[in-house]
Amino acid sequence: MTAPADTRTSDELIRAEEPVLAHNYHPLPVVVARAEGAWVEDVEGRRYLDMLAGYSALNFGHRHPALIDAARDQLDRLTLTSRAFHNDRLAEFAERLAALTGQDMVLPMNTGAEAVESAIKVARKWAYEVKGVPADRATIVVAAGNFHGRTTTVVGFSTDETARSGFGPFTPGFRIVPYDDLAAMEAAVDETTAAVLIEPIQGEAGVIVPGDGYLAGVRELTRRAGCLFVADEIQSGLGRTGRTLAVEHEGVVPDVVLLGKALGGGIVPVSAVVGSREVLGVLRPGEHGSTFGGNPLAAAVGTAVVELLETGEFQRRAAGLGTVLRDGLTELVGKGVVGFRSRGLWAGVDVDPALGTGRAISERLMREGILVKDTHGSTIRLAPPLTVTEDELRSALGSLERVLAS
Repeated sequence: MTAPADTRTSDELIRAEEPVLAHNYHPLPVVVARAEGAWVEDVEGRRYLDMLAGYSALNFGHRHPALIDAARDQLDRLTLTSRAFHNDRLAEFAERLAALTGQDMVLPMNTGAEAVESAIKVARKWAYEVKGVPADRATIVVAAGNFHGRTTTVVGFSTDETARSGFGPFTPGFRIVPYDDLAAMEAAVDETTAAVLIEPIQGEAGVIVPGDGYLAGVRELTRRAGCLFVADEIQSGLGRTGRTLAVEHEGVVPDVVLLGKALGGGIVPVSAVVGSREVLGVLRPGEHGSTFGGNPLAAAVGTAVVELLETGEFQRRAAGLGTVLRDGLTELVGKGVVGFRSRGLWAGVDVDPALGTGRAISERLMREGILVKDTHGSTIRLAPPLTVTEDELRSALGSLERVLAS
């Protein structure tokens, strides 16, 4: 008989997963049982400062009171209708999310990958019906180093062989160009191009921030070429970089914006494709859907997330604390850090490989009570909840300094 979770130790729970869970993740050896704000606690009661925030899914921290209240209230009323019927929470969610992002319409989905897949379908349909691209000839230009999800379509245009290898054959119709290279993008765009799909900041690649003018250049290029600019803001959006959307740092308004992760408040999966009426208006009943997309529980939580962002408080916090993070990392350059990139409360930190891999550094930080996650090579990612305090942030930086010096 299986023992109840609350009677087993962390080691026992980790061992219990091995034979029954597919091995598609390699988590740090910490078993989280409780959480609040920027802190989590394992089954033995050890506390850790969460400096990853669920890859930005927990922008507002664990169990933010306003979001928990919204979920609890909705659980007492209605959770799911499917889109076969209307529900009383969806209109407000769509109205407020469209207004927050400066767009006209919302296509609600569940996961980030679903939002990306939906945007690909919409862009192709727009290309055929509005731009006049011949049937089945539409192309989409993407960037090397991208991370847009794990579906077979998406990994087909990834340049990460770990994500791609063994999953073909892949969907055609994508052209890959170097990131932050407008000349290469311009050379790839032609009369068949439906859209350019990029992350304003590449998260999984190590928080790669493009040079000044790149996003504005993409916007101008797509406008001249008569194709769509689709910005994947699933990690970078909703306050993470100090603005509601990362594209706002260059005053850019894409045709389509993809949102997810933080949109669900760390409670339920919520994603959305938001865009102009001209683009999203190409969809007609029966052409696309999702049983859970736009469900009442998701809409209630998503509306509460939008309400938090409407005040601007979290964007201001990310901008202000982002300066603390940047200055703290600058002081560590030459002391184990060989370089970093940051925007708001988000950083990719390149550690001297002689000190260990990103995984090894993450494990050493875990023993210090700080949770981060590695990415490629000796790079770690820092993305604390936007609710983190300055003292907590400085403490995490102090722990990183000690780990690098040890």
